[in-house]
Amino acid sequence: MTANDQGSASMGQRQWLRPVLDDVFAGLTVAGVLLPEAVAYAAIANVPPAHALLAALVGLCLYPWFGSSRFAIVSPTSSAAAIFASAVAVGGMPMGFALVILTGGLLLLAWALRAEFLGAFVSRPVLRGFAWALALTIIVRQLPHLLGMQVSAAGFFPLLQQLWHYAALVHGPSLVWGLAALVLWLVFKRLHRWLLLPPSLLILMAGMIASAILEPARAGVALVGQVAWAWSGWHWPHLSDAYWLRAAEIAPALLLILFAESWGSVRTLALQHGDRVAPRRELLALGLSNLASGALQGLPVGAGFSASSANEAAGGRSKLTGLAAALALALLLWQGRGWLALLPVPVLAAVVIGILAHGLWPRTVLNSMRLRSDTWLAWVAAATVLVFGVLFGLLLAVGLSVLLVVRRFSRPLWSELGQLPGTRDYLDRDAHTEALRTPGVTVLRPEEPVFFANAERIFAGMREQALAHDTQVLVLSMELCDALDSTSVEALAELATDLSHRGCTLMLARVKDRPRDALHRAGLLDGSSGVLVPVFWSVDDAVEAAQARLGPAA
Repeated sequence: MTANDQGSASMGQRQWLRPVLDDVFAGLTVAGVLLPEAVAYAAIANVPPAHALLAALVGLCLYPWFGSSRFAIVSPTSSAAAIFASAVAVGGMPMGFALVILTGGLLLLAWALRAEFLGAFVSRPVLRGFAWALALTIIVRQLPHLLGMQVSAAGFFPLLQQLWHYAALVHGPSLVWGLAALVLWLVFKRLHRWLLLPPSLLILMAGMIASAILEPARAGVALVGQVAWAWSGWHWPHLSDAYWLRAAEIAPALLLILFAESWGSVRTLALQHGDRVAPRRELLALGLSNLASGALQGLPVGAGFSASSANEAAGGRSKLTGLAAALALALLLWQGRGWLALLPVPVLAAVVIGILAHGLWPRTVLNSMRLRSDTWLAWVAAATVLVFGVLFGLLLAVGLSVLLVVRRFSRPLWSELGQLPGTRDYLDRDAHTEALRTPGVTVLRPEEPVFFANAERIFAGMREQALAHDTQVLVLSMELCDALDSTSVEALAELATDLSHRGCTLMLARVKDRPRDALHRAGLLDGSSGVLVPVFWSVDDAVEAAQARLGPAA
């Protein structure tokens, strides 16, 4: 082998090795981010840290094989942990794991049914309002741990009231440890550009070292304690039918939040790098990850934006980063559980507050108010979470989003079209005053897809408008309708029959293939149903046919 050949081989090895090393180092960074986050989210969920750490390992190991994003890191998230905690408050930890299993099953069902559109039913204002109220709720829930107090209230406002009422019972040493951790957090956040490790991980390490030296437990400061880590096999939650039904009621809402949050993270990072991602593959990856996590008694998992952004910022280039992070996290758990037991609870609470503090000021909600439109939903979603709790607030916010979707598409909206002089084009006469009406002919266009919820009202309104103008031929431009269900077809046939009794003819224009097939099956195109509705490819063709039918007098 010549010197040139050896040099080329060496360069080829370096070109192959460099991306792998980048992914491995990014995986170490991600593991450093996930460890404190998992411990913090376990505190939010009111479960031992092992359940969150196990869920992180499951997500890291499964997503690279089934997901479509090279940056997504699937692990426990704050919103999912809060919903899990609400389920635990109702039926204990088994109900929480049942919720994760059911959510995973529903995600797989959505994948099988190609229902990747589900995430769109949670609007961004609702998601922003929910996330802001959730961050505020979680921070308030951490205050008793930071202050070393024992409180019984669970709701946001009752908890604040109880903290105020029993302020004299604040445990001084716990408050000192918590405030010291918060001060360190502020310092590290300002110096994060020069730090090799995430601020949250540095604070946890400092807390554990200080705890080993100062022994705060002697002063009454609570410690995390030994993290039990022994896989006891696959377990099916032992619950009564009533609790399974309660979990099944919550699972669809958790599905929507997990998928909307995950798809938002995946799509944002993909757009920044010109990558292509597939929502259906995300459903499959999330479904399998949650199903396995629930069976192993782990928390629900999703592609959180913080961990995924940390992966991208650390230089991760492929899905190997997630596997490297899983290996690094497993090594940390293998060697570091003894140190984790020394962590003071007030320090952990301070880390939770620090992680969520960036979302405490509702900047995105305030900025979106300039858009007006539906941004008021953010404040409604936030208010429902604060007043009614995370679980009911989530269900109410998601239900409100779905209700607004149905309301929007069920409104009877249409416009009248007129011909632009000297052209074959027909435009909305309200927006284009120069568009002219054709004598004896009225051209109307539905401005929303026609379906069972709005068909009868739209066609009834169109009939009244046409008859008010002494219309002899009514032309409906149907270009916005991709399909017609049975209710819409029947309502259309009833419109044609009613108009014919009043001396008016109904014609359709710009009917797409699928609605045309539905009309043909109903016998409206050949008159076999007793009603004949002429159909044309363009509005201009339909108007010319109408003028020919009316004759020169028109």
